[in-house]
Amino acid sequence: MAPAFVVGASVTARRFGPLVGGLVAGLPVVGGPILLVLAVVHGADFAGRAASASLLGLVSLALFVMAYALVVRRVAWPAAVAIAWSAFAAGTVAWALITEAVHIPPTAGLALAFLSFLVAKAVLPRPTDAAPPAPREPPSWDLPVRAACAAAMVLALSAASSGLGAHISGLLAPAPIITTILAAFTQAQLGPDATLRLLRGMTTGFFTFATFCWILAIAL
Repeated sequence: MAPAFVVGASVTARRFGPLVGGLVAGLPVVGGPILLVLAVVHGADFAGRAASASLLGLVSLALFVMAYALVVRRVAWPAAVAIAWSAFAAGTVAWALITEAVHIPPTAGLALAFLSFLVAKAVLPRPTDAAPPAPREPPSWDLPVRAACAAAMVLALSAASSGLGAHISGLLAPAPIITTILAAFTQAQLGPDATLRLLRGMTTGFFTFATFCWILAIAL
């Protein structure tokens, strides 16, 4: 499912622009299937605890978006990806250590996630160009490579979940898989301003992602 969602979000971005594509990509189009796999493989209780932890993972995802946005005008996409993943990793490690000592219930996790999205919206630079550039015809391999990258990253995370446990699996479920793929391709093909529009759209979509995780956490 995840590769199909990545392709769908990519096509939406081409048709309606990076902002709308980002809004679609910010929905639980990858995290949702990961939590579904966890429920099928490990049961509802495991998936419920993972969904609760995913709310904190979304805070780390907001850190990824902020880091990428703050450097996108200064570095090429490989460096931007590395910097943003470092921010996500730092947030994930911090939450893993904090939650060893403090239990954070789902509703508190939802509040923290929403707060991080609001901060991200305030921090993200605004595009400076007056209008989005005209899209260029992408190469024929573009969508297959995006789909393959998504499939590989989802399979790796799902396979590792057995040894990670529900909490760490949940922290990693919102890992910036589709965010990385779309941001890197958008920066490489359309430039930093289009990437900022994409990331701003994603940040809005994250509110729905967090609500989705919160409902799973209290329902399972």
